[in-house]
Amino acid sequence: MKCFVGLDISSTKLEVCIMTNDIEMKVLFSATFGNDIIGASEIKEQVLRFNDIYHFERIVIGMEATSLYSFHPAMFFYEDSELKQLRVEVMIEQPAKIKKYREAFEENKNDTLDAFYIADYFRIERFTKSYLKEEKYNALQHLTRTRLQLIEQLVRTKQHFIENIYYKCNTLSIELKNHQLSTNIWSATIMTLMVEDYTLDELASLPLEKFVELIQKLGRGKFKAPDKLAKVIQAAITGSYRLSHVQQDSVNTVLSLLAREIRSLEKMIKEIDRAIEDMVEVLPEYQCLTSVPGIGKVFAAGIIAEIGQIDRFKDHPQVAKYAGLNWKENQSGNTSSQNTSLVKRGNRYLRYYLVEAVDSVRRHNVEYAEFYKKKDEVPKHKHKRAVVLTARKLVRLVDVLLRNHQPYTPPRRFMEDN
Repeated sequence: MKCFVGLDISSTKLEVCIMTNDIEMKVLFSATFGNDIIGASEIKEQVLRFNDIYHFERIVIGMEATSLYSFHPAMFFYEDSELKQLRVEVMIEQPAKIKKYREAFEENKNDTLDAFYIADYFRIERFTKSYLKEEKYNALQHLTRTRLQLIEQLVRTKQHFIENIYYKCNTLSIELKNHQLSTNIWSATIMTLMVEDYTLDELASLPLEKFVELIQKLGRGKFKAPDKLAKVIQAAITGSYRLSHVQQDSVNTVLSLLAREIRSLEKMIKEIDRAIEDMVEVLPEYQCLTSVPGIGKVFAAGIIAEIGQIDRFKDHPQVAKYAGLNWKENQSGNTSSQNTSLVKRGNRYLRYYLVEAVDSVRRHNVEYAEFYKKKDEVPKHKHKRAVVLTARKLVRLVDVLLRNHQPYTPPRRFMEDN
């Protein structure tokens, strides 16, 4: 006889249903506990008590992946020494799969029933084994996921900054881009000119020599052609609309706040990058992934943190599916559609780090550059499509390197070309 424990988890409660897989599908226990160590310990004691009675040949504790809320219960049952002696399997499943299973039954929805259907879902044993990651990977994951969240916040803040720069000097970004200057809108000098107490009219009326001196002072003498930059900025100011005094004050206030937020976020990202690098260097997988040209410490850390121990996955297609780098099949009769959409139900953090890593790899690796080039020969979404397909190719390499504990070696023909 086998035992299946279904947990429906919220921030405060653990709804539990314990059932067997015999013909009667007997529900042994159903109750509600607090989502804390006391509640989890009560559930553990019930599992041990029923095992003493029935001597189960297999015990599975299953729950939905609710990220923050399921983390502590999952780790509690996974790390408990008494449950380990019984070889208890702790499984986490995608909520969408359990939801689809439950929708096949027309019943009322409540937490007690949810726990029952979670247990029943695992009872039919059609789930994919999902072993929990070891503590070191979870620790690294806190850093890499926070880094991505900071990056996303920085992107949003920069977008707001650009919008307000347009209000203040609407031709500046265009002029900088058209003259192909190495300086862009995110230059500390440009941001200071737009944020500090300089009006556009004051900057426009400055003699060129004085403006060049100001730019060199703000840029600490790093500009190779400060006179050209000064002319471009003054031309942008001259060609831009002027705001009323009241509107100008409000835009300046917003720009100042956004500039401070950008600088603060960039500082935090640098700090978290250092913490990631310190932690990832002690992991054995680090040497494997960073041996691939283009994969640096941060990208390697993000991939390692999300994959964890590679033995959690049967093969590279399973890793790709976990990352959401797989495509829906669209086939009917003898026809198969070539226009299929990417399945984005997987781990968005792993997908992000794989895509970002391969976008760097293709700039350093001939094999991946050639593959990328073949895949961007389409009329729409060229780069996006090509980089995602190339990321799927990278998954195979990552799987091989991590599974075999080996550094990257380029294929012979690419070694000969070099």
